[in-house]
Amino acid sequence: MNTQIPQRPGKIRVLIIDDSALVRQVLTEILSADPAIEVVGAAPDPLVAREKIKQLNPDVLTLDVEMPRMDGLTFLQNLMRLRPMPVVMVSSLTEAGAQVTLDALALGAVDFVTKPKLDIQHGLTGYAQELQEKVKQAARARVTRLQPTAAPPPTSVIQYRTTDRLIAIGASTGGTEAIRVVLERMPADAPAIVITQHIPPAFSKPFAERLNKHSRMTVVHAEDDMPILAGHAYVAPGGLHLRVQRSGARWRCRLGDDEPIRLHRPSVDALFESVASAAGANASAALLTGMGDDGARGLLALRKAGAATIVQDEATSVVWGMPGAAYTLGAAQQVLPLTQIADALLASTMQGAA
Repeated sequence: MNTQIPQRPGKIRVLIIDDSALVRQVLTEILSADPAIEVVGAAPDPLVAREKIKQLNPDVLTLDVEMPRMDGLTFLQNLMRLRPMPVVMVSSLTEAGAQVTLDALALGAVDFVTKPKLDIQHGLTGYAQELQEKVKQAARARVTRLQPTAAPPPTSVIQYRTTDRLIAIGASTGGTEAIRVVLERMPADAPAIVITQHIPPAFSKPFAERLNKHSRMTVVHAEDDMPILAGHAYVAPGGLHLRVQRSGARWRCRLGDDEPIRLHRPSVDALFESVASAAGANASAALLTGMGDDGARGLLALRKAGAATIVQDEATSVVWGMPGAAYTLGAAQQVLPLTQIADALLASTMQGAA
């Protein structure tokens, strides 16, 4: 069951957990510079943090992974089981760091920022606005008490004739787990799926590999000019827009390093607008949990093109920013809980299928 941590009046109270005194100092300076945030304490390891949480009752934690006495993931797992609260991970921008960060998001962390490998003080300062915004969003996020992992319900065996059907999915904050939930409910022969998740370049390939382990479909890290085939899902690389281009009777992935769209690259709007143009009424799309409004205009373009459009409901979204913006624009035909979205996408692809 999802629960929302009520935000108390006044400043957002933050506890910083990191074994580096320099990082604790820099994070304190960055967050304290925002008038909406108060850093109420800092801890060098999870055992100290555990006591400070009891004493200080913070609204949000920032959490490192590699720490003495107890690693961050073990601490996070215990926290989400016993006292769920919003956590923003501050993780290393490496492939190993990406795997651990994805584990943290699976355990219930709301979001993450990447810690530079060199010149930490100046590097983190460069992420100041992003960190401040993510902490403020986390304070309003819904967090879920960690439950034992259960196998997804079996999907009905249906033979899809899908050469002319396409599904598009977009997400941001909370999306790595939301996309997993949707994909693990898809059959192996589902229509092709194209996916844009806001994620850094070092994280998108491990994210695609993780999705592949949880899906009956084949999930790949998209490459330029890659053919889009039924039974496959294509994840936009971090730092590149993913668009769909019609090529004869088929579609292909097109990657671009053109300007960010409303600060995002990859952009959900870029993907959705290309799908509206290339597939039109042969497409179905879902906009999942996420901060901001990326994807809202693209989903409206899809609806106007005759595509079936869905947004995740507020109750199951970590942050109802992107889906909420799409709903406000009138872009959504359906507003559904996360666990119902896969079936709705599949049902919409069967309508008028060849």
